[in-house]
Amino acid sequence: MTSQTAIKPNISQQYKKRIRLAVSLFYFGQGLGFATWASRIPTIKTALGLSEAQLGTLLLMIPIGQLLTLPLAGFLTNRYGSHRLLPWSSAFYALLLIIIGFSPNIWMLGASLFFFGVMGNMCNISVNTQGVLAEELYERPIMSSFHGAWSLAGFTGALIGILSMNLEWTSIQQFVGICVLLLVNVLLNRNFLIPEIKKEEEKKEKSKFKPDGLIIQLGIIGFFSMATEGAMFEWSGVYFSEVVKAPEKLIILGFGSFMVMMALGRFIGDAVIAKIGRQRTLQISGILMFFGMLVSVIFPNLYVCTLAFMLVGLGVACNVPTVYSVTGKHKTIPAGVALAMVSSISFLGFLMAPPLIGYIAELFNLRYSFALFSLFGLLMFIMCSRLKIFKRD
Repeated sequence: MTSQTAIKPNISQQYKKRIRLAVSLFYFGQGLGFATWASRIPTIKTALGLSEAQLGTLLLMIPIGQLLTLPLAGFLTNRYGSHRLLPWSSAFYALLLIIIGFSPNIWMLGASLFFFGVMGNMCNISVNTQGVLAEELYERPIMSSFHGAWSLAGFTGALIGILSMNLEWTSIQQFVGICVLLLVNVLLNRNFLIPEIKKEEEKKEKSKFKPDGLIIQLGIIGFFSMATEGAMFEWSGVYFSEVVKAPEKLIILGFGSFMVMMALGRFIGDAVIAKIGRQRTLQISGILMFFGMLVSVIFPNLYVCTLAFMLVGLGVACNVPTVYSVTGKHKTIPAGVALAMVSSISFLGFLMAPPLIGYIAELFNLRYSFALFSLFGLLMFIMCSRLKIFKRD
C-alpha cells in the first residue's frame, strides 16, 4: 500500500474502537444525507410541478456530478489526505440539502443536485479510504460493517421521511434538521479520523497514475455487483407488480426483502470473510446473485420471488466493500486514486443497469432482462476464481 497510518504503533484498544465508531458515523452520515433527499423526491416533484421526463433528467444530475469528478476526488484524497477531505466534503454535502430544499425552480434544483453528486463523490472516495486505513489498523476485515452503517442510514432516512410527512413538516424543515445533525456528526468525529503518511517514493512521484490489469478486473467485478444492485433498486418493485402480479400493498416486498438482506449481509460479512476468506466469500456471493435472479425468472411466484430477492440481497452485500478493501491495498497506486479508478468502472454498472433492463424489457419482456442479469453473478464467480490476488488471500 502506498500510504500508512500515522497512529498505528502503541495505540490503545479503546482508541481503536473510537476511530472505528467515527468512520462508521461518517458512513452513516453520508447514507442519511442521501436517504433524506430521496425520501422527499415525490414532494419536491409535486411542489415544482415536474413531469416524469423532467424528474428523470434531474435525477441524472447526481450521477453525472459523481462521474465527472471521480478523477478529482482521487487526486484530492491523494494530495491532501482523506482525513482532511472527508470532514469538509461531509459538511458541504449536508449544507447542499438546504440549498436543494430552497431551490425555487428546475434549473436551481438541477444545479444543486449536480453539486450534491460532486460532494457525495468526494465523501465516497475519502470515507472508503478511511475504511481501508481502519481495516489496516485492525488487521482484520471490517469494511463490510462500514457499508452496513450506510445501509442502516438508508432505513433511518426513509423512516424519518415518513415521520416528517406524517407530522406535516415541509421538505425545508426536514432538510435543515438533518443538516444540523450531520454537521454535529462532523464536529464530533473529525478528530478521530486516521491521518496518512506517504512514503518517500510516493512524495517524489508526480506523474499520473494509470490503471493496471488488476484495477480493471476489480472494477469489472464491482461493475457486475453494482449493475445487479442498480437493477434491484430501480426494477424490483416493477417486477413484483408486472411479473409477479403482487397485490398493491405487497409490491414493496421485493425491494424490502432485498434491502433487509443486503444490510444484514454487510453486518455479518466481516466475520464470514475472516473465516473463509475474500475469494470464497465473493464466489458464494456470485452464486447467490445468479441463483436468486434466475429463480425469480423461472418461478414468478410471490413467496418464491421474495426468497429469491433475499438471496440476491445477500449476494451483493459484501462485494463492493470487499473489492474496495482489496483496491485500497494496491502496491503501486495510492488508495484514494485506486478507489476512484475502481469506483469509475463499478459505478457505470449502477448507472447502466436500469435503462438497459428497460430496453431489453421493451424488446422482449422483464423476465428476459432479469435472466440476462443473472449471468453477472456467474461471471463474477468465474473472475474471482481466477484472480491471483484472491488466491493469495
